[in-house]
Amino acid sequence: MRKRLYLIKIFLFIFVLQSHQILFSQNSTAQEYAYKNEVVSSANEIASEVGVKIMQNGGNAIDAVVGTAFVLAVVYPQAGNIGGGGFFTARLADGREVSVDFRETAPMKSLRDMYLDSLGNVIPDLSTYGHLASGVPGSVAGLLYILETYGTKARAEVLSYAINLAENGFHINGELANALNEYQEDFLKYSVSDNIFGKKYSSGDLLIQTELANTLKAISEKGRDGFYKGWVADKIISEMNRGKGIISYDDLMDYKCIDRNVIKGTYRGYDLITMGPPSSGGICLLYLLNIIEKFDIQKLGFTDENYINLLAEAMKLVYADRSEFMGDMDFVKVPVSTLISKEYANDRMKYFQFGVSRNSTDVKSGNIFHESNQTTHISTADSKGNLVSLTTTLNDVFGSKTAVEGAGFLLNNEMDDFSVKPGVPNIFGLVGNSANAIEPGKRMLSSMTPVIITKNGKPFLVIGSPGGGKIITSVFQSILNIIDFKMELDAAIDAPRIHHQWLPDVLQLENKRLTKKTIKKLSDIGYKVKSVHDFGRVEGIIFDDAGNMKGHSDRRGYGKAVGF
Repeated sequence: MRKRLYLIKIFLFIFVLQSHQILFSQNSTAQEYAYKNEVVSSANEIASEVGVKIMQNGGNAIDAVVGTAFVLAVVYPQAGNIGGGGFFTARLADGREVSVDFRETAPMKSLRDMYLDSLGNVIPDLSTYGHLASGVPGSVAGLLYILETYGTKARAEVLSYAINLAENGFHINGELANALNEYQEDFLKYSVSDNIFGKKYSSGDLLIQTELANTLKAISEKGRDGFYKGWVADKIISEMNRGKGIISYDDLMDYKCIDRNVIKGTYRGYDLITMGPPSSGGICLLYLLNIIEKFDIQKLGFTDENYINLLAEAMKLVYADRSEFMGDMDFVKVPVSTLISKEYANDRMKYFQFGVSRNSTDVKSGNIFHESNQTTHISTADSKGNLVSLTTTLNDVFGSKTAVEGAGFLLNNEMDDFSVKPGVPNIFGLVGNSANAIEPGKRMLSSMTPVIITKNGKPFLVIGSPGGGKIITSVFQSILNIIDFKMELDAAIDAPRIHHQWLPDVLQLENKRLTKKTIKKLSDIGYKVKSVHDFGRVEGIIFDDAGNMKGHSDRRGYGKAVGF
């Protein structure tokens, strides 16, 4: 009798699952589900669920990514934002391949040497903390433009979820509580930020952000004019005046997002579309893949010292060229077609030998004749065939640690992504040259790498990551793990990574990436090996031959991939 009741319960459970449309959330320890209709992978479960809900209510993947991004500004304040900027890359259902640049810009009062003292030395913290560190925000203009151009839902509906969460609050998780507590000392330096986040937090606390809700309502009601004009703009300028910042009314009103041509490449029969300058990520990714394509890395093996040697030497070359040639194409000539060509990649690797580590001082940028850069990522896909890869950022964790009084949102510290002085590293250790020097109205170089990959014209992978200068190598290695090492999406994203960015001349290894024996072999051939904490938080969606989707959110974060 008990056995019979047990079987009946199992039957009823299966019946309920099959007869209802159920949302499944997944992380690196959960079972992977294949979805027919839509998937959103983002840095926060609440945000991902909102994206799926928007699509369930008739929206497409563009509506979903915009709604998710605005919700992240509420529930993931470390990087989700309306005070930052980003990049959007999409392959639309009708086959169009589009990208939008809504990167922050340097205020018109910016000066090339504005962060240097009278002796020409960089003034500590000036480009990373406080009001002067902030570029003109682009997120609101960009997200609204994307929604109006490629979405299907009304602005008010898409923003309603973020407004509700800000106004009525949400219960924070342990990770957000820890992050808020960790940065209390920084918040105390800026009384406005302290008014929003200045307290001891615990998991489960209700976080209500009334000022942010009011700002989101203004955006919902008036569109970009609700942010770049009116009372919100007044609050931004008042904040600039209070903290000796230089963003003006004209900077806000004149801000424009820009339609950019996608850049394209191929790798082992797969087609890639990604973002071009002022993001360096797309160029660097294609450049790296072009180098690796001529090597049988599957034969070398994922943990082999020769494989690590190959990756590290390729990364040195790419980051050396990034430093020299890349910047805002509206201000400098970036030799894109050369940098992403397979011929150039092969030529740059002519000195490579297995078992040899070239000193970074011997690695120079290529000889190019010019032709006639805390962040979060969202990947979305829908059953109509829309694929979206969007990366948005405040730069550092909680940006400049400064909020706009009365408007409730944090300002970015993206000015540090310029080369404040040639050869001097920024907060991510990246160095730059005159191509990325500060100029009024210019967009600072980024490493954001939103990518969409297809095979024989069919969707294959939507992927991207935060992580500063390590974004490029995080996405790069995830792609290699999937295509070359045939890993499942979760394993490919969660696998430990390496990173080398030319300068400093250090091979960075995530904890437990390699055995002590392999590390010794790498040290013996000249690498300065350093163990580092986990980096990158990749968000990905993969498709099988039948068109089913799986999503995965990196184990390094606390996001979720949610599908239907």
